[in-house]
Formats: sequence, structure tokens, C-alpha cells
Amino acid sequence: MTDTSIAASPTEITTPVHPVPPEQPGETEPELRIRHRAVTLDGLCALLGSVIAAFGLTWLVYERIFPTSGALGFWVVAFLVFLLFYAAVAALVWGPRGVADRLAGAVMAFVGLFIVFVVVDQVAYTVYRGHAALGHLNFFTQNAVNATELTGLDQGGVWHAVVGSLEQMGIATAIAVPLGVLAALFLVEVGGAMARPVRSLIEAMTSLPEIIAGLFIYAVILLNIGLHQSGLAAGLALTIMMIPFVARSSEVMLKLVPNTLREASYALGASQWRTVWTVVLPTARSGLTTAVVLGMARAIGETAPVLLTSGFTAYMNTNPTSGWQTSLPLYIYETVKEPANIDHERAFGAAVVLMVLVLVLFTLARVLGGKAPGELTRRQRRRVARDRLAYETTTRNPGRSAAAQEGEANESA
Repeated sequence: MTDTSIAASPTEITTPVHPVPPEQPGETEPELRIRHRAVTLDGLCALLGSVIAAFGLTWLVYERIFPTSGALGFWVVAFLVFLLFYAAVAALVWGPRGVADRLAGAVMAFVGLFIVFVVVDQVAYTVYRGHAALGHLNFFTQNAVNATELTGLDQGGVWHAVVGSLEQMGIATAIAVPLGVLAALFLVEVGGAMARPVRSLIEAMTSLPEIIAGLFIYAVILLNIGLHQSGLAAGLALTIMMIPFVARSSEVMLKLVPNTLREASYALGASQWRTVWTVVLPTARSGLTTAVVLGMARAIGETAPVLLTSGFTAYMNTNPTSGWQTSLPLYIYETVKEPANIDHERAFGAAVVLMVLVLVLFTLARVLGGKAPGELTRRQRRRVARDRLAYETTTRNPGRSAAAQEGEANESA
């Protein structure tokens, strides 16, 4: 065997090899956390500078150089000029890639602020026009018999309209909620060949003009059947408006129920109706409640359906099946047409009362719909904990009393 070896070069022999020291844990550079929504000085200065430059240039060109005027045109031109300035500043500071992001953020912020401004402006204007009527207690406790253009605001009120709105809404809710929820259950749980026509009909009813519902009840119920204008007829008209809204919202909520819950119920031998009654509906209860309350809030402010069906009266009528019955939207519609300023103040005061009722309904929907589908209430959690502890105690010590088991369960809950 021949011994072959490769001689090392002088450089390889004389060059020392320095070992690389291991990195110490304390010497690593800290990670920089990226904050996408942080307000920086560059961004604030770019925004304020663009706003000031846009308003200054718009005022100079729109008001001084060209013979133009008008607040709407000024604000539109100022916003467009602001976008141009902001895009130019963004390109200089953050580069071309940051222009689209900055412009999109500015447009979205402007749209949000504009929507908030419109809502606040409408509410503030309504309260301002109706604050004189709201300052009298009789406005909330009396009917409108003595409320004329010759009497002051210390005479008359809207209590009869509030009662009429609540009764008509109760009738509509009692009819529309079962029909809407059953239609949603049919679309989600049953389906079949009829699901598509039913869904198309519900979508068509959702886009139905409000006056068509009033005309339908007027033609079918009042003219053909012979029912007179009353709170019941107005409630039926509001029912037509509520059914598609409740059905669409309930369908969305029922689709959120996981299919694994249904499969587990079927695996235990439960039938379809038993699964729907004990699993699907309790799981989607908060969402269904929200859909119902939102449907009520939408229908309570409708004027067109009750315009032809309820009739207008200044007297209190607590019987929705006999005689004319006034609601708040109809009272506002009839009162604001009067030429006297005092009637306009009463109409705007009634509008504030209607907004408060709608706000209460939306707040109730928010509270009732705050839980996620399937989340247990405090009472249900206590019952589950009591049952679990009772089962564990029974299996470990069958001779214990039921009272002791219940006491321990309440303490653990």
C-alpha cells in the first residue's frame, strides 16, 4: 500500500485559527416591535400640514380667484385638494408604497367622521327643536285633545301615541316572531326544493317599500274583509315589515350553530325536532333575541304602513281592535304639517321620544346579544356545576344526602 499525503501550504501552517466566541444571551439585539397604528410625529405633521395647505389653497382659489361660492362645493374641493397634498407628502416621507395605505386610511377616517357628524347633527337638531315641549311633564302624561295652536305647551301630550305604538308593536311582534323564526328554521334545518323559492320571497319582501305593506292590508283586510282602521290593522301592516327582517337575521344566527352539536344530538338518538328544540334554539337564543329586538326597532319608526291602516285621533284608545289609534310616527307626520310653530315643537318633541324608544330597543339588543352562541348564562353555569358535583358525590359516596350535595354545589358555583 502506498502512503500518499498532501503537504500543507506554508500559509495553512502559519495562519492561526481563532475560534468564534459563542454569542452571549445578554448581547443579542432586542427585537423591534412594529406598531402599525401608532401615532408618530411625522404622520401627525404630514396630516396637519396637508389639512392646512388644502384649506388655504381652496379658500384662495375657490373664494378669491374664481367666482364660485357655496359651502358644499368648498368642502368637496377642499377634501380633494387635501388628498392630493397628503399623497405628495406621503410619497416624500414614506415612499411610493406608503401612498396607497395613507390615502386609504384618510378616506376611511373621513367617512367614519362624516357618518358620526351626520348622526350627531340630526339628533342635536331634533333635540334643539323639541326641547321646549320636552320641558313640560304633561307632554309625557296627557293626550293631544287640548293641544291646539292657540294653547301653550302646558296643554296636551303624546301619551296616547306612545301607548298606540307599544300596542301595535306588540301585535306585530306576536305574529312576526314565530313566523320569522319558523321560516329561518325551515331554510336552515329542513331545506329541500322549497328552500330557494322561500328565500327569494323573503329577500323580495325585505326590499319591499313600506307603503306597499299598508296598501296590502288596506286592500285585503279593510276593503275585502271589512275591518275598520284600527291598531290591529296597523299591527298587521307592521307584521309584514317585520317578518322578512326577522327571518333573514334568524337564518344568519342559526347558521352560526356548529354542526358538531347537531351531530352529537343525532348520535345520542334524538330526532330532528328534538335536536332543534333542545340544541339549536338554546344555542342561538342570544342571536335570535337580538334579531327580534332589531326587527322591533326597525318597525316602530315606520309611518307609511300605518298611514292607511290605523287612523289619526287625538284621544286615548287602549283597544287596538276598535276605533282609530295613533302611533308616534303618525302623530309626528300629522303634527308637523300644521303651520303653527308650537305644533312643530310638539312634533320634534315626539320625535325625541321615538328616538329614545329606538335607542332603548337597540341597547336591549346589545345587552341580550352580547353572549356568543352557546355561551351559558350565570344561572346555567350554576346548574351545570351543581349537577356535576352531585354526580361526582353520588359515585364516590352513594349514602350522602341530597341537601349536602346541593349545598356543596352552590358553594362551588
